[in-house]
Amino acid sequence: MNIKKITEMALIRAVKGIHPKIGKNCFFAENATVVGEVEMGDNCSVWFNAVVRGDVHYIKIGNNVNIQDGAVIHCTYQKSPVNIGNNVSIAHNAIVHGCTINDNVLIGMGAIVMDDVVVESNSIIAAGAVVSQGTVVESGSVYAGIPAKKIKSIDTKLLEGQVNRISKSYTMYASWHDPSIEPVV
Repeated sequence: MNIKKITEMALIRAVKGIHPKIGKNCFFAENATVVGEVEMGDNCSVWFNAVVRGDVHYIKIGNNVNIQDGAVIHCTYQKSPVNIGNNVSIAHNAIVHGCTINDNVLIGMGAIVMDDVVVESNSIIAAGAVVSQGTVVESGSVYAGIPAKKIKSIDTKLLEGQVNRISKSYTMYASWHDPSIEPVV
């Protein structure tokens, strides 16, 4: 993707000489921020007021990830990086900090995921949940509450379909803002 085009849309810059690496067909809202050691896959989107701050450790983001309005992704200095798999939706105003999120995951609106958490594939963190440091979120589960606990199991095929639908929808929304973005079918 043309870096000039990206920087006209969002604050994307180096920290300590390390530049973000951006995949193909990505969208960045005008006031999105992506700084430092960030590696982002293809078909990703970072929406209005969202911050991806790889200044104190690295952040790796897979393909088909949407980081919705007001979400924050950050790390702990020299301790806890962020690793995000494919087909992940990080909803409005969620905070993802120093953790690992595997494939096909929905982090709900306003949820907080703390350091050293591992969110296994095909799971949901409910809106407003706080996932405490070191928690392992089981695959095929919904976690909710403060502190977040497993509230039910879900059919992983159904969840995978829902998460993929959200991911594709956000690529479509991005194409409304930037005609060069190709919706994922």
